[in-house]
Amino acid sequence: MAQRFDVTERFADGAQYIGGRLRAGTSGRRHAVVDPATGAELLGYEPAGPADVDAAVTAARRALPGWAGATPGERAGALHRFADVLAERAGDLARTETAQCGKPIRLSTEFDVPGTIDNTSFFAGAARHLEGRSAGEYSADHTSYVRREPIGVVGSIAPWNYPLQMAAWKVLPAIAAGNTIVLKPSELTPLTSLMFAQAASDAGVPDGVVNVVSGAGEDAGEHLVGHPSVAMTSFTGSTPVGRRVAEIATRTVKRLHLELGGKAPFLVFDDADLEAAVHGAVAGSLINAGQDCTAATRAYVQRPLYEAFVAGVADLMTTVRPGDPFDPATDLGPLISHAHRDRVADFVDRARSYATVVTGGAAPAGALAEGAYYLPTLLTGAPQDSEAVQREIFGPVLVVLPFDGDDEGLALAGDTPYGLAASVWSRDVYRTGRATRELRAGCVWVNDHIPIVSEMPHGGYRASGYGKDMSAYSFEEYTQVKHVMSDNTAVARKDWHRTVFGGR
Repeated sequence: MAQRFDVTERFADGAQYIGGRLRAGTSGRRHAVVDPATGAELLGYEPAGPADVDAAVTAARRALPGWAGATPGERAGALHRFADVLAERAGDLARTETAQCGKPIRLSTEFDVPGTIDNTSFFAGAARHLEGRSAGEYSADHTSYVRREPIGVVGSIAPWNYPLQMAAWKVLPAIAAGNTIVLKPSELTPLTSLMFAQAASDAGVPDGVVNVVSGAGEDAGEHLVGHPSVAMTSFTGSTPVGRRVAEIATRTVKRLHLELGGKAPFLVFDDADLEAAVHGAVAGSLINAGQDCTAATRAYVQRPLYEAFVAGVADLMTTVRPGDPFDPATDLGPLISHAHRDRVADFVDRARSYATVVTGGAAPAGALAEGAYYLPTLLTGAPQDSEAVQREIFGPVLVVLPFDGDDEGLALAGDTPYGLAASVWSRDVYRTGRATRELRAGCVWVNDHIPIVSEMPHGGYRASGYGKDMSAYSFEEYTQVKHVMSDNTAVARKDWHRTVFGGR
């Protein structure tokens, strides 16, 4: 399998986008973007250091007054043009996303890129609907109203599993609300984030409104989070790193939004459509090679369906085709890196001491051996307190456990620290209604798992973080609420002054 995609000329000026232009980093080191399907280097670049973060924050501060002062209609117009530019470049974005992530071209073409364009169109409309409470006399002598104002410069950190979509989820609500932003994508996958920022500039978004610093967390990331001129931090990534981000951000009392890890339960009651549940479990656990914080990871199946479910999932997993991610026939691409592939393999190898590997549990041989591939894997017999059930594996691994009564199933589904997503499978609306009420997760799907839409919020409970991406709820995360209260009496001495002056 040969390297098929050349990006060196496009990013010859560097992998930082600051003040409307590409430039080199100043960390003094070199980093490589690697095609995980082949191990070949796509781009070598100098990552960002603290000086680059400072420059990007300065550019964002300079652009803030003009962008924050633009009318909602002006910001909406720029975002509509932005969506058009992204649509024109859809094929290029999809190919680049597949090259740097290894995800199948069908996923990039049918999910990542269209979802990003749709998000951009959504926030173009949302920019004109930034509303507060209507004016009114809530006290006898005053008129009050609420303003929603930009927070300022936002510093966001995005992960490597969905680089383009995560760039959009961070950038769009922030700039639609009138903020400016410095985005740090993963140093493993900066390419489509850079292209996204360039598309914003080409659509007429002023220079400095969207900036990208490509660098490691310990250099660029921590400096961005702790920067005194950054008013808000938004982070998507693992829960342990999220705790570190929160620790740094609280030193300067920043607004903080965290979308962290997940261990989504897939709860199948005994009256569920078995075929639908089997297909949903395989698709929901293997999308993006399982590198999705909402992926189905723990299937709890009521005992009457358990054996048939396990057999059906095992059979269907064997039909999933790993292969060249640029081949439209490929169902499963590689994991993001060989190091991450080895981490997933280690989870499965340790599980052999307490669980059964029904299918998978190995890297493929032959032509795919050079890539970071891992076969779809099904585990059964794992105890509820085992690491395979409790910890985020972030790979194509599904654990299936049985349960008896509804109470037990719901209790097991809720028995992890996480609360990002869940699904429930049943034909009984009362059963599903109870489950949607009792499952402590930011999204609960009924008879499906994974779909998202721009109009609805994404975000978690408990160790999965707080705050929302997408939707109008996300838009509100990036605004400051201000109460304005105006006297209506023109009287110098107010009645309440008696609390200070008495009868004088």
